[in-house]
Amino acid sequence: MTAVTLLTKPGCHLCDDARPIVERVVADRPGVTLEERSILDDDALRLEYAEDIPVVLVDGRVHSNWHVDAERLARALDLAEARA
Repeated sequence: MTAVTLLTKPGCHLCDDARPIVERVVADRPGVTLEERSILDDDALRLEYAEDIPVVLVDGRVHSNWHVDAERLARALDLAEARA
């Protein structure tokens, strides 16, 4: 199973823009899970990604930050699912 993690924080307008894109891409893939995490809930995430949110992780690796391109994310998920 491929895992997508969206790192955000409250009040982040770029996060608000990214969320529906990520949700739409993941919704078309039953073998992909989506978890949204606030960097404010984890000191290590906050220190590492404070200036980069939103961050999309695919299987724990950074796929994108600041802006999400739906087609690029879809291609990455296709590749991840093919490897699984």
